[in-house]
Amino acid sequence: MTILVSDRASAVAKGVTNTNRKSSVKQSITAALGPLKAAGPLANLAGTNGATQLQGQGETSRSTVLNTALTARVVAVLPNGNMIVHGVKEVVVNSERQVVEVRGVVRPDDLTGANAIASDRVGMLEVRVNGKGVVGDAVRRPFFLYRILLGLLPL
Repeated sequence: MTILVSDRASAVAKGVTNTNRKSSVKQSITAALGPLKAAGPLANLAGTNGATQLQGQGETSRSTVLNTALTARVVAVLPNGNMIVHGVKEVVVNSERQVVEVRGVVRPDDLTGANAIASDRVGMLEVRVNGKGVVGDAVRRPFFLYRILLGLLPL
């Protein structure tokens, strides 16, 4: 049978982070060589102040449109006559490999005369799309050691 997959998906995630930190350290020597005046040159021998502020904001959005047709085979027939189907389609274009995998439950009455069915008529539908190639590698998260180095090294 032929499954006509037509699917749209979108998701948006937003996040905001605000942190503040202040620290202050003051040390002085008051009587190393005898009594010192409060306004003398050694009265404020050491003093440090520090402040750190971080404000971050991020947004991720993803939108996907998938239109394809693929052939599926009947894996099992349930006691009520419904069929469990599974199909895989692999397309390679310009060193980019896309694999579309579909599985679900089909009622025999939903099949057309051409032995086809729309994906919105497939029960418990699972559609998986996996890609590998230059584009997929470019958007993949970097290696964990690289991410750690980015966090430690100044820009």
